[in-house]
Amino acid sequence: MNEPLCAGDLDELERLLTSAGIGTAPDLRHAKEVSEGLGLFVRSLVGLDRVAAKGAFQQFLDGRAATANQIEFINMIVEHVAAEGWMEPGLLYASPFIDIHPKGVEGVFDSAQAGAIVSTLEEMKQRAVA
Repeated sequence: MNEPLCAGDLDELERLLTSAGIGTAPDLRHAKEVSEGLGLFVRSLVGLDRVAAKGAFQQFLDGRAATANQIEFINMIVEHVAAEGWMEPGLLYASPFIDIHPKGVEGVFDSAQAGAIVSTLEEMKQRAVA
């Protein structure tokens, strides 16, 4: 739901996973190393609630006349985040985003809005990292 996690949340989750036999301590340690933390690992498995993902980006569409490309771009971000749990900002400059505009996010939004989108993605990541 894109709610911030604390270290205690992640410790408890790790305890639950190992006590349920879902993974060993070395398995979880490896998953944390590869995924930049247990929170991002879990998000990569289960994704992020679509409503929460859409809510995080709704500010870019509310209260102004967004273009069709802007709406499509935000919807593509929401779909990616809902499926993958989070998104590296660098992907905003790769396919399929550059299919909308060759400059990616900076070709669809002004620089302040593009920066705010990147900041939103970074904040979503930090909420899972704790």
